[in-house]
Amino acid sequence: MRDGHVGGHVHGALRYALVGVAVFALSAGSVVAQSTTAMAASAAPGVPQDPQVVFTENFENGQGAAPIVVTDYTGPAPVDQTYKADPAWLTACNGWVASQQNPANPPAGSGCGGWWSSVKQLAGTLGKWAGGDPATNHAVTAYTNADPGPNKTQLEAVTPVAIGAPNRFLTFSVDAAEVNCYANHAKMGFYLLDGQQAVPTFTTPIEPCANPGTTVGGIAVGTYTSNSPVLFGGSAVGLRLVNFQASGYGNDAAFDNVRILDVTPQLDAAYSPASVEVGTDATLTFTITNTSELAVKNGWSFTERLPTGLTVAAAAPATDCAAPQVTAPAGSGQIGVTGTLPAGQASCTVKVAVTAARAGTYTTCAADLAGYAGVNPPGCAAVRFVPPVLAFDAHAHGGRVSTRLLTVGPLEPSDITCTETPGADRHALVKATLPGLGSLRAIRTEASGSVDPAGLRTAAATARTAHLRLLGGLVTAKEIVSTAKAQGDDAGHVNSTGQVTLTDLKVNGVAITDTKANLTIDIPLVAKVVINEQVTSADGIAVNAIHIRTPAGADIVIGHARAALTVPGKPCPTY
Repeated sequence: MRDGHVGGHVHGALRYALVGVAVFALSAGSVVAQSTTAMAASAAPGVPQDPQVVFTENFENGQGAAPIVVTDYTGPAPVDQTYKADPAWLTACNGWVASQQNPANPPAGSGCGGWWSSVKQLAGTLGKWAGGDPATNHAVTAYTNADPGPNKTQLEAVTPVAIGAPNRFLTFSVDAAEVNCYANHAKMGFYLLDGQQAVPTFTTPIEPCANPGTTVGGIAVGTYTSNSPVLFGGSAVGLRLVNFQASGYGNDAAFDNVRILDVTPQLDAAYSPASVEVGTDATLTFTITNTSELAVKNGWSFTERLPTGLTVAAAAPATDCAAPQVTAPAGSGQIGVTGTLPAGQASCTVKVAVTAARAGTYTTCAADLAGYAGVNPPGCAAVRFVPPVLAFDAHAHGGRVSTRLLTVGPLEPSDITCTETPGADRHALVKATLPGLGSLRAIRTEASGSVDPAGLRTAAATARTAHLRLLGGLVTAKEIVSTAKAQGDDAGHVNSTGQVTLTDLKVNGVAITDTKANLTIDIPLVAKVVINEQVTSADGIAVNAIHIRTPAGADIVIGHARAALTVPGKPCPTY
């Protein structure tokens, strides 16, 4: 600045003037000035975390009292970064790595003349802002004493910086100070370099005079983050700082603490509810959380492979992300999402209904992403699909007789009737007489409903009858046992089984050893006898060990067991 300068003492509390204030949002498309006090990081979905510093340069390596031109500076190991700049800018008091500990006289040939003390004051102000020692802090300064021309590179890293992985959102942060704000302002723009390609990280250049974090003694100072992060495809990045101001009237600024920031949003996944019945829906919620500078993140994407057995349900996906594209066909096992986090938005969500045909725990982790760009992969999330809660219905009795003149039984019934609550019912009888038809002894019955550790349900019934003598000895047995069982599987289906065990059964003097279902024996003019009679349905099974029908109309059932599992609210079977 040829026409004088603004001086003044910097207040000792400058660095902490904005403690507790994370950012000053200036306007749509503007840069952000912020204090360098870090916000507390949080891993909670929807709560922005601070950007991660990929690279930083504070221009302090090997520095002392002697000023040097920035192109002669070498950064610390292991990178040992060096820098270049446009020769047209490295004239007329520009490009000096200066400090208040420098000699009182300007470097020979610097062109700084009587403004050298103001150059050093800019470096000291930046040191105070950053919480350091203003007397020893070094910064790259410019007290532009001639027209440099527009679009001049003030700083460019010679060696690309490794960032660890491709497809990250990157931007820049810099501490900057400017004086003589009544004149032309410096206009700084940061570029990412992908090989020879320069990609801008801003929509509006940085102007400390126009957007100061604070102003002390006429010096505008702040920390500025470029407002348009880039989804960078490479794994090594270069940096370039350009000043668009062409004039030497004003354009008096300094910068320090140049940082490349990783501002990649965090992707999280969660299921709700954590446990649902097979055949119903759970919601898989993806939360995409911005970083704390809340700059726009345009075009992030990911593809989630669902665990085997878990599929997208029929309900349409829902999202509050900007410019969304959600690909989640019903019945498929893959979800693709692309979207944007607008400037100022802390987070957005994508909700997809999922379902499973079989019970089990289904887990998604970072390894299940088929691909992703512009997001940090999530941790693991799990949902449990449990078998449906079916009602138990189980019944057993030793015998029942129905004739035209009388009804006997059921004898010693045990019953679990259409209930969701597990339990058991047991009964026993020493002896029973069937008037005019026969006798039996030692009846024992049991009906039960149980749930195993996997949540699978079983209804069961058993009837044991000993010393059977019917129809004047035409039907006899030492013991008969009938069982019925209905078991739910992990898909909510009911599988039924029935069995009859016979000991010394004789019908009309013939020993019966075949226990196949529904074996029918005809005693001419006397009765029709069915052994191991079974009736099945979708819900369960009924088993009669012996079922006798006579021409006179008598109906005799010995050893009845039936079991079923039904949907609550649906009528229980009556067979």
